[in-house]
Amino acid sequence: MDSQNTPQAASLESPNVLIVDDDVAVREVLSVLLSEEGYACQGAPDAVTALAMLPQGFQLVISDMKMPEHDGLWLLDRLKEADPELAIIMLTGYGDTESAIESLRRGATDYLLKPPKISELVRAMERALSKRRVALARRRYQQRLEQSVEDNTHALQKAISDLAAAYNSTLFALVAALDAREHETSDHSIRVVRYSEMIARRMSLPEAELTVIRRGALLHDIGKIGVPDSILLKPGPLDGDEWIEMRRHPEIGFSILKNVDFLKAPSRIVMCHHERFDGSGYPNHLTGDQIPLGARIFAIADTLDAITSDRPYRKARTFEAARAEIERCRGCQFDPEVVKIFLSISSEEFELNRTLVNVDGFVSSL
Repeated sequence: MDSQNTPQAASLESPNVLIVDDDVAVREVLSVLLSEEGYACQGAPDAVTALAMLPQGFQLVISDMKMPEHDGLWLLDRLKEADPELAIIMLTGYGDTESAIESLRRGATDYLLKPPKISELVRAMERALSKRRVALARRRYQQRLEQSVEDNTHALQKAISDLAAAYNSTLFALVAALDAREHETSDHSIRVVRYSEMIARRMSLPEAELTVIRRGALLHDIGKIGVPDSILLKPGPLDGDEWIEMRRHPEIGFSILKNVDFLKAPSRIVMCHHERFDGSGYPNHLTGDQIPLGARIFAIADTLDAITSDRPYRKARTFEAARAEIERCRGCQFDPEVVKIFLSISSEEFELNRTLVNVDGFVSSL
């Protein structure tokens, strides 16, 4: 390897050029002539040496086509692998234009016949360097665009996540307030959501449907916001008219939620959470598959929590007692297939989920 250092080579503005030719005279002549044109030139006697010098940071390579061991095409392929935007001009002798044309196909910027006229070589170099600058600018623009898309995507995902978290916190706060109005603990809401999700997961339902079921279970009694305290908090049994008013709460809840986009699907569970498999429920006396699956799942979860929780008029019963009662009502109150799935989950699993009450974790999972 040899090199030609000139005053221009020290200038940061001078393009760095590598001249690859096995003829030392050719390297030296081109180095001198191009240095006079303002280029910083170095020389390499063969392809292997040229590749070793590449990390020095060249903008343009001028390479002979015919060299010992590895020819110009071999070098060209490896240069383009190392730096796709590197400007490369191939020099070829008479009768070898076919290889020169092949070099263009493989990514060379230009080719000239040997010996090249210095004016033609300089013009070819200017075109090659200009093309390289355009390619680099395009690459930088593409990278900035990709980075911008990535940054905006992350920002959008975070905004969506933050919005969802805000929605979920708001929903939970609202339900907790309603539970407090009935002198219930918000743990009831957490438990029925968890029980519903346990059954739904055992049915291998997709995550999107699980989200709908979780929200529907959480908001099932939202319609009680429209029930007067005199009825909702009445210590004794309700009379006929009061029962009619109380049984309006699924429809009230549905009307509250149906026009909120992310609660439209859960609103169907709210509307139907008191329907029974045999059609004896309310408000629309739906039967079987007419009842949304989420509502059929919730009906079992709600009954499980009701039986295993203390009430003013009785103490909580065991999970085994709840399982027996739900199985007894298979086909009338509950969907037989959902009961089958419910029974495949042990009482210990349900009991464990009952005790793992973590509000923050619960809200983030809605």
